[in-house]
Amino acid sequence: MHDKTVRRRRALLVLLVVLSLLLLTAYFGEAPSGRLHSVQRGFLTVVSPIQDGANKALKPVRDLFGGISDTFHAKSQRNELRKQVDKLRRQLVADQGEKRSYHELLTMFHLDNRLSVANYHPVNATVVGKTPNIWYSTVTIDKGEAAGVHVNDPVINGEGLVGKVTQVASDGAVVSLITDSTVGVSARLGTSGATGIVQPKVGDPNDLLLQYLRANTQVPKGEYVVTSGTVAAGHDDSLYPPGILIGQVTSVNEESAYTSVNVHPIANLHNLDVVQVLTSTSGSLPTNLAHLASTLPSGQTQGGGPTGEALASTGAAR
Repeated sequence: MHDKTVRRRRALLVLLVVLSLLLLTAYFGEAPSGRLHSVQRGFLTVVSPIQDGANKALKPVRDLFGGISDTFHAKSQRNELRKQVDKLRRQLVADQGEKRSYHELLTMFHLDNRLSVANYHPVNATVVGKTPNIWYSTVTIDKGEAAGVHVNDPVINGEGLVGKVTQVASDGAVVSLITDSTVGVSARLGTSGATGIVQPKVGDPNDLLLQYLRANTQVPKGEYVVTSGTVAAGHDDSLYPPGILIGQVTSVNEESAYTSVNVHPIANLHNLDVVQVLTSTSGSLPTNLAHLASTLPSGQTQGGGPTGEALASTGAAR
């Protein structure tokens, strides 16, 4: 029975092939007005409207899936471009810093070492709480004294400076962001090296203000602002390593004897998930320099004029 079924199927297949060859031969051999051509035209007349209707009905579905695919592709390209921009930005700031010479300072103090991020021990931490308001902007992290975190330790992420540790417990700490009203950061312009103090902008806690620049300081829009590697004299200030990105100049104010510039933070402080605390151990270069800076008396103020906070150079600037 099985052999008969197989033979029938083979015979049917051969018959269909022979019939197809005969129809093709007849089709190509007859005139355009022949019967086979007429049948083909009639079939197309019936099928074409159905095919067009199906294409129109399915077009929104095809467009939807095409749009979804394009969206995912665009997001992937956007994320990759952001990574490239962050990398190029860090390279630009590093190149600008290298162009500035510190040979005179190094000769004067006979400094053999320079403070940098490499002198710190980084501790990765996850943000577990956020308490932003108009005056105070802080986050809580899941690392504390047990991980070597101390008050005034600088805090960064992959984009730039985030803030500093202001409270610490055994397994957690509070980080005051650079937009917090209690935080001030000694900073400099990336190219000219002019220094000042970065503080939150009054009335706009999401932006910063670089103050106490000399009146003739040229500050182009888009200039990068980085940490200067100096610390305001006092016991409650943090010694940030030099060259960490803080923000970018958006506009310049020249309404007084000192120039101030509006600075937009580089780091996205509203969406912090993971940060890095720069910790140091007793006897390390950052700890010794920070202690030295905190014991120095207030001297000549930043920019040669009264600012209310004297900056004590620690030799951290390169």
